[in-house]
Amino acid sequence: MRILIDTNVLFSALVFPGSKPAQALLHVADNHEMILCDRNITEIRDILKRKAPQFLPDAEVLLAEMAYELIPAVDHAEKLIRDAKDQPILNAAIVSDVDIILTGDKDFLSLDIEHPKCMTVAQFLEYEGKRLN
Repeated sequence: MRILIDTNVLFSALVFPGSKPAQALLHVADNHEMILCDRNITEIRDILKRKAPQFLPDAEVLLAEMAYELIPAVDHAEKLIRDAKDQPILNAAIVSDVDIILTGDKDFLSLDIEHPKCMTVAQFLEYEGKRLN
């Protein structure tokens, strides 16, 4: 499956390496096609600079060494999501045929769309546990 990792999941995985978001990130890296949007990479760098600058070098190493497909944000399309800054990420996921957006963002999670499916880390780990057993 093609899974887009949202900024909040990347942030949590970096700052809390033993967390469920970190487990989910590693699981995606090992078992699926990881997708990152260029907008998410810009966001993670900005957030880390403001909130946890000590993790910025770790983020750069992760982004340099982790295998992922980088997709560009897409600014066109009708408004489907409440937060305008998330629309280009959603558009990119749709255009790039992403199967799942892994996120903690309520704006994504409240969307009423079938594809891509928006899931929390907990929902994803439960889904994968059932799928693999």
